[in-house]
Amino acid sequence: MAKKQELEVSIDDDGKISIKVIGAQGAECLELTKAIEEALGVVVDRKKLPDFYVQPEKRQVEGQQGS
Repeated sequence: MAKKQELEVSIDDDGKISIKVIGAQGAECLELTKAIEEALGVVVDRKKLPDFYVQPEKRQVEGQQGS
């Protein structure tokens, strides 16, 4: 089952937009916000939360060897 991912978008009184990614790790965070960032314009600041630095789990696939 796929892991739930969310984008929390906030706009402050000055019009500054913040996007927080929840439920994603590593470069996946950037992929989730890419289209919104491109639509809004220039990214002024980017704060990477601890989940950004987590390495994605590598799935090990066990195969059967022929007899």
